[in-house]
Amino acid sequence: MAPPPPIRLYFLGSGHLGLPLLRALAAAAPAGLVLAGVGTQPDRPRGRHRALAPTPIGAEALRLGLAPDRPACANAPEFVAHLRQLDLDLAVVVAYGQLLKEPLFTAPRHGCLNVHASLLPRHRGASPVQAAILAGDGETGVSFMRIDRGLDTGPVWRQIRLPLRGTETADALETALGELAAAHLAECITAICRAGLQPVPQPAAGATVARKITKGQGLLDWTADCGRLERQVRAFHPWPGTWFFLPTPKGRRRVMVTAVRPRPAVDAHPGCVVQADQDAWIVACGHGALELGRVVPEGRGEMNVAEFLRGCPVATGTRLANDSNLSTELHPTHEADPHQCRGPGDPGRRRL
Repeated sequence: MAPPPPIRLYFLGSGHLGLPLLRALAAAAPAGLVLAGVGTQPDRPRGRHRALAPTPIGAEALRLGLAPDRPACANAPEFVAHLRQLDLDLAVVVAYGQLLKEPLFTAPRHGCLNVHASLLPRHRGASPVQAAILAGDGETGVSFMRIDRGLDTGPVWRQIRLPLRGTETADALETALGELAAAHLAECITAICRAGLQPVPQPAAGATVARKITKGQGLLDWTADCGRLERQVRAFHPWPGTWFFLPTPKGRRRVMVTAVRPRPAVDAHPGCVVQADQDAWIVACGHGALELGRVVPEGRGEMNVAEFLRGCPVATGTRLANDSNLSTELHPTHEADPHQCRGPGDPGRRRL
């Protein structure tokens, strides 16, 4: 009996999540899969000099010897016609960055398989990896979903689960989910195109939306719970990062935070530094406190807090503030009012 014809695929992606999947498909010829093409977003200006640079998928395609398509709009009739000419069985879409319309997602015989980094219907949208960390989820995973007209609302062919330890950063979790998806992708594609695997509609209950993250969301709000702030630091690593503004005699100084640890509650106003020495740097929060572990000062590299404090001492009682009200906050000296950071009814600052 003659072997079945190869399954013709097109890969459409832009972000880092798709890198392991693109590599897997590029090496999948022995499994009867043929990668007929790769598409990604156009090159964009990046860096201080705004030089054009490819997307992560664009760069990886070139490294693999593939010439990626870079349509300005994937839904443009000429690009849809290009896909139809390729006689595709399936298109694999991973973190592409554009909402695809019906002419495109119906062009391949079996439609478009979207690899989404969550257990749908939870965390539909642009930032499912960050959303799972921010929410403190105990597990996440990847969904192999058929694209329809909605935002990540299509029926699901497969879901693969991944337990979370509660220590993951967004970049590490994204890599783990990409590798998890890559390990199961060929089997799912074969089941769809050769065994007639049918997707199951998503349940109506439990749907949430993870909206696009903006740079301003990285500012730490000290009135929040310390656990929420710890998750924010991990969820926004490496982008957009998390930071606060430190008042100094020479003006405000933005300090990025890359590692923190929740601590028990202290009797101090949110944003008050209750300890800053070679042993620890601890800041009161709306509930609990946050111990800063590693920071990145403006114009400097990452360092631990002991290194930072040696070069920029911070007095106990300093109030860290949001950007909008920083100018009204006092940067105390050793002679400053010792009660300025006390909470209501607090007879004195408590050192941890």
